[in-house]
Amino acid sequence: MKFSIFLNPQIPGSGYSQEDNAVAKRPIGRDVESYQALLHEVREIAVHADQIGFDALMMTEHHFHSEGFEFSVNPLMFLTDLAARTERILLAPLGIVLPAWDPIRAAEDVALLDHFSKGRLRLGVARGYQNRWMNVLGQRWHAAAARSDGSASDTRNFDVFGEVLKIMKMAWTQDSLRYKSDVLDYEVPSPYEGIEGWPALEWTKKFGAPGEVDEQGRIHAVSVGPKPYQNPYPELWQPFTISDRSVIRAAQEDILPWMFTPNPDEHAAKARLYQEESAKCGRDYKLGEHTGILKIVGMADTREEAIATYGKGMQKDFAAFFGPFGYLEVLRKQEDDKHKPISPEKGDYKRMNEVEMALLGGPDDVKRGIQRMLDRMPDLEWFGLFMQGQQGVLPLDTVKRNLELFATKVIPEFAD
Repeated sequence: MKFSIFLNPQIPGSGYSQEDNAVAKRPIGRDVESYQALLHEVREIAVHADQIGFDALMMTEHHFHSEGFEFSVNPLMFLTDLAARTERILLAPLGIVLPAWDPIRAAEDVALLDHFSKGRLRLGVARGYQNRWMNVLGQRWHAAAARSDGSASDTRNFDVFGEVLKIMKMAWTQDSLRYKSDVLDYEVPSPYEGIEGWPALEWTKKFGAPGEVDEQGRIHAVSVGPKPYQNPYPELWQPFTISDRSVIRAAQEDILPWMFTPNPDEHAAKARLYQEESAKCGRDYKLGEHTGILKIVGMADTREEAIATYGKGMQKDFAAFFGPFGYLEVLRKQEDDKHKPISPEKGDYKRMNEVEMALLGGPDDVKRGIQRMLDRMPDLEWFGLFMQGQQGVLPLDTVKRNLELFATKVIPEFAD
């Protein structure tokens, strides 16, 4: 098994609580010194994780977070900074939200980071669930935020995601790209019948990619460069795969799904679905192979100390922010009324531990939690530490100490 950390970067407090700091500097997301503090903490964590043996660092994409939470505006650019500061750790945007991107610009930026890191990139691709920004940046494709409810709007997001990914793959693998997309109303070249009047026509005929110029002297296709450092392109990952529809498409596209299904039995069921669908495409993965799971991990020398250190921050962040987006559903138990949503009051560390979304305690407590997953999925490939309620909330030394305990006490027990 391999191990990663997943960051939702947060602007930290400055001499007093994070909440008071955000009120005092409202909107803190536009405060220059506060953002510099965030950069410092994330850089420290990345270098630390690289040095102590974590295999990957993952970071999300979000926009318009004036509150200073989930402040990860451009993960490709952010990870380029971290690539220059680290040596071996894999770097993964988890993920870039494809319905908010131009496919060719995305393909170029991904290829650049793949070169900058010399193949340390793993590319997470996502659909985008936050309507505040997804509806704005996705408007070019008439794509709103994913709702995972099978509605017309959700299906449009699903279709746009697939089409943007298709064009990106073509840009990476074809020396000459010519394509007309009915899904996106997008054509390459534009106009599709050819671009006339290219001044450097003779130059392109001699040195350009075969097929760029047609017999009439028009630009007939384009050549997107550079191609990725990895052949044919970085391994694809997908965050927070919950619905069966997303699991099936991930299998069809050979995308590694990171699943947010806390209960080991539920996760095993999703992993089995992925295994079965992959087999239909000729890929014979073992149960849990080519999948990952995220859990909140808070470690200390004793269970009591871990709960005291991490419990309050986890509950506040998760229930208050993620709860309204529907993430409290991962805390559902069999005895809960299936007709009622999970209330924020239930989003505490006690329930997180009970449904195994969080592993809080000493090293032995955490190892037992991981072993319960391996008992059901012996070939689980990735385990991710969801740094919720930690960076930006707790002192940086506490966050680094948690990672160090995990790296020295847990990873050696399970690492490949």
